[in-house]
Amino acid sequence: MNNRLFIALLYIMPFPLILISLFLGPTSSIGYEDVLKCFSSANIDDTCQLTREIVLNVRLPRILLTFLIGAALTISGNSLQMLFKNPLVSPDILGLSAGAVFGAALSLAYGIIPLQLSAFVFGLLAVFMSYLISKTGNTVSTITLILSGIIITGIFTAFLSIVQFLTDPFKLQSIVHWTMGNLHNASWEKLQSSIIPISVSVTFLIIMRWRLNVIALGDEETKSVGLNPHRQKLLIIVLTTLATSSSVAVSGMVVMVGLVVPHMVRMLIGPDNIKAQPLMAVVGGSFLLIVDNLCRTVSQYEIPISIFTTLIGAPFFIYLIKKGKVIFREM
Repeated sequence: MNNRLFIALLYIMPFPLILISLFLGPTSSIGYEDVLKCFSSANIDDTCQLTREIVLNVRLPRILLTFLIGAALTISGNSLQMLFKNPLVSPDILGLSAGAVFGAALSLAYGIIPLQLSAFVFGLLAVFMSYLISKTGNTVSTITLILSGIIITGIFTAFLSIVQFLTDPFKLQSIVHWTMGNLHNASWEKLQSSIIPISVSVTFLIIMRWRLNVIALGDEETKSVGLNPHRQKLLIIVLTTLATSSSVAVSGMVVMVGLVVPHMVRMLIGPDNIKAQPLMAVVGGSFLLIVDNLCRTVSQYEIPISIFTTLIGAPFFIYLIKKGKVIFREM
């Protein structure tokens, strides 16, 4: 297949996928025939009114929010991998997600700090702690970065356990659902609260895609084109933290997406971020939407989304490791 045609098909993919997703859900009594009938009919009875309410105010905001979160996590994962020149880096491994989940849990339990602000602050704190621990002089070792991220993730997981232990039992269930990824409470209000910070951060990370190519080559190459490497790195860290923490604030901890999907895209079209970074948003959003459709339909009870992303992402990543493809090819 022609490469341009293949890329064009990938960009078009979300539109039929979103449309199909509107017909899917745990409500077995409302299938695609009922949806088509109620939206094409001029006569609206009580059943059609309920069907429209479910499609427009339950399924549609969830679909859009899921796609937005998938795009944010994938672009954040790719940006961090390029920033640290490490194919194993992701918001989960660096402790960003764990910090953001702890911040969100703290807000849910005590309400002292607004939810999104708390998730952002502790997510940013976790990334900087991982970076500072792994930094020796002016270099950041790949191994120490991964180990630092594991340590920071463990620390914030322990803090999260303390919050769960001390919190009101009536609030505990919400916090537990948050740690497993939770999209069944998606609403237009949650979409409105997250769309601006996620859209802004994702847009800037896409605009900076040529800079990611330069940063991945090293500090000297970055300076040679007139960029301040430390300033660029700080900006990327802030933007990825804003995207990830805003996602965590409305969906909980969704794992593996930021680690696995960037490798999928690079396998499809190569490592050049000028081409790959915009496609990261499309493929990442589509991937998470497909996974969420499985969560809504394979069982009578909805399964937390992180369970599926782990069951799908982990075998794929093991395959990449066994094939020796968890590397950066030359751009």
